[in-house]
Amino acid sequence: MWRARGSTSIQLLVLLVPVIFAFMGFAVDLGRLYMARAELKTAANAMALAAAAELIGTNTSTNAAETVSRLPITEANGAADKYDYGALTIGESNGTLLSEAPAPEFYDAVASALEAGETAGPQASGSDTARHVRVTVTAEAPLTFWKMLPLLQGQNATLRAEAVAGVSAPLCTACGIEAIAVEPLSTEDPADFGFVAGTRYTLGYNCQGNGAPGPLTGTVRRVPYLLVQKYNSSDQVFPDEMSQTFRIGGLGLPASVARALSCMAVDGVESGWSETTALTCQNVRVPGQVLGFLCGLATRFVSGVPNGCENVAGVEAASSALQPDSDVEDREVYEDYTGNRRRVITVAIVDTLGSGEAMTVLGFRQFLLEPNINSTELDATDTGGRFAALYIGSKMPLRGGTVAGCSVASGPGKVVLHR
Repeated sequence: MWRARGSTSIQLLVLLVPVIFAFMGFAVDLGRLYMARAELKTAANAMALAAAAELIGTNTSTNAAETVSRLPITEANGAADKYDYGALTIGESNGTLLSEAPAPEFYDAVASALEAGETAGPQASGSDTARHVRVTVTAEAPLTFWKMLPLLQGQNATLRAEAVAGVSAPLCTACGIEAIAVEPLSTEDPADFGFVAGTRYTLGYNCQGNGAPGPLTGTVRRVPYLLVQKYNSSDQVFPDEMSQTFRIGGLGLPASVARALSCMAVDGVESGWSETTALTCQNVRVPGQVLGFLCGLATRFVSGVPNGCENVAGVEAASSALQPDSDVEDREVYEDYTGNRRRVITVAIVDTLGSGEAMTVLGFRQFLLEPNINSTELDATDTGGRFAALYIGSKMPLRGGTVAGCSVASGPGKVVLHR
């Protein structure tokens, strides 16, 4: 009897060995496929986000987006996203396994971009209308145990990953923008606050009293602005106010532990930069903080220290790190702009400008900085603190901010991953 039971156990063990190995093979191959697909998804996400950041509403934006979408999977940058334990380059073949990363697809609406495959809605009618991008990557993954099965012998598993990214809804809190504020030209126009897209304006320092400098040549009118108080007393790199406004003019508000120093919010209350609103128009000069700001703007057009900005603390070292826009030409039409976004500024629209008065933020809108007439530079030493800018609305996605917290129908968004 005992020998019979032992014989049965051995027979059962023999029968279970292939089953056990089958489950082991199932676990190994399935785990490998899940990992490879996760790697493909990571690459697709990176490609979509990189492409969406280039959708700034110009005629060349989709071309630029397609180019940068390849960077996350390009070995040349030294950190290419790969798959299968990071061994295989996406979009290439190693002779045994194939992978593809077709050109991204662009859409006007997020709903169209989210529809998959052949059911997808209409793509963007032009580069200037593209706001969302869909990226698809496919790759063959090797099988270790399953390929020994008769049905899968000699075959690889084909994996697919998709990602959709684009510009979010209008932001309620905008971070990293330029710290200036202007009044609406019309309070009855919630979309553009009375500004007209494609129109050039002179933005000029808000002096007090009569005799304000007129608009610059080639612009339709002068629009007063104020610097918003964002002085950071703990900043060790740019310790004084003039150097901080220079930094804001060159790069926008810096990231800060104190969110109030790096962001502005719709319905939030701001104030003008201290001691910059007292000068009268007849003085025909601007405070040092305003000169610092214009010097920062001027670095978006020239390399090195702009003319007249030599006395800004730390300007030489800072200017060496601030590269000019790749397009510094006079642009009558924003869609013809081919630059790297350095010339686009985002300003707060506030209910009122006034010395010592609280200003409630109504929204954010964008302008394309224009060079001086018959030039490719901006005059940082203008005694009225003036510069020319083309109103573009809400074309360029911002670096940071939040959507929740207000109810606005229009305004700049930021790049987000939809799927």
